[in-house]
Amino acid sequence: MSMKLFFPAVLLSALATTMQAETVGQAKQGGAIVQQYLDSLSACRNIESAEQLSAYNHYKLFAPATFYHSVSSSAFALNDISGGVESKETDAALLNIYMNRPALVTGSEKQLKDAASVKEEICEPIKNEVELVQKVAPRPQEVVDAPVVVVVEKPNFWTIKGDYYVQFLQNFVSANWYKGGESNYAMVASGTLEANYDNKEKLKWGNKLEAKLGFQTSRADSIHNLKTSEDLLRLTSKLGLQASKHWYYTLNLLAYTQFMRGYKNNDLFTYSDFMSPFTLNISLGMNYGVEWLNKRLTGNIQISPLAYNLKFVDRLALSTRNGIKEGKHTLNDFGSMFTADLMWKFNDNISWKTRLYGFTSYKRAEIEWENEFTFQFNKYISSKLFIYPRFDDNTQRDSEYGYWQLREYASLGFSYSF
Repeated sequence: MSMKLFFPAVLLSALATTMQAETVGQAKQGGAIVQQYLDSLSACRNIESAEQLSAYNHYKLFAPATFYHSVSSSAFALNDISGGVESKETDAALLNIYMNRPALVTGSEKQLKDAASVKEEICEPIKNEVELVQKVAPRPQEVVDAPVVVVVEKPNFWTIKGDYYVQFLQNFVSANWYKGGESNYAMVASGTLEANYDNKEKLKWGNKLEAKLGFQTSRADSIHNLKTSEDLLRLTSKLGLQASKHWYYTLNLLAYTQFMRGYKNNDLFTYSDFMSPFTLNISLGMNYGVEWLNKRLTGNIQISPLAYNLKFVDRLALSTRNGIKEGKHTLNDFGSMFTADLMWKFNDNISWKTRLYGFTSYKRAEIEWENEFTFQFNKYISSKLFIYPRFDDNTQRDSEYGYWQLREYASLGFSYSF
């Protein structure tokens, strides 16, 4: 392409470009200005001798119309400061646009520099130190139409719990102690195991097994080295069908006896033995679940207007002592029964467990009230106070206490619950 035809083509291209810029609108943002220049420079690649455009600043004719300071400085300078004939022709074409068509000029050289200033070439690669903040496991790929194994576990409606303790008591009294008395040692061990069923609908079945055994020594007893101070083996079972929120229709079974033979000081007679006596009580009534004082007082109350009571002695010598006719092993009674089995937790260290039991055949009455106060010092060490009054008018009347009986002890030792 000859130079005579080249410059008219350049001028026509410049006018076409600036008119198109006027139609699109003035680019106010720096990013838009830079994009226009990039688009214009890309168009130069399709023109022959594009290297010359860059060499003689001819790219300014293809870029959006911009006011360059060098064009006006060259036109009004006294000396020739242009870069040659080609640069003069480019500056003359731009000056003609500035003078005759100023509305086509959409930007200035300052805006161009502010939008994208020239940076120094980076010779060395930049190395960034990346700190691993958190390691994220790769996301597993989902398998389409994968077989799904559904496992349905049968709910467990059973709850197992229990508590155990061993307590010791030691008392020493010198022979010349001014109030008298005797030295002795005592220990008591107790275990309670509960297995309760609750299907969370209307059926409950509670089972509790209690075992308690205590021994003591006495220097005044020349016959027995050890005597039982506490002896109990008791099973309680309740099957309930819900009637309302707290009330259940209940079938109750109560059975209890003792482990060892019972003696008195310097007496060879056996006052109690395993299955002598043995008591079995079956009753039908209503049971109320207690949750009072923000669930610090919990338990249940059983009211049974219909109850059957069986008393059995294996030793016939103990028949009359337990209200059974002489020479007979059993006593059958029908009547009513009442039971209250509660636990009041005053705080984390002090609790009170009580059981009130009463049965009457409307000819005789039997009442037991067990009270156990626990003082928990830590997870394993505790102290207990046990008070147990009992009334039974089917036994021989005592000249001092009548039909009332009383047992009490205090102990310190090891305890464990789960």
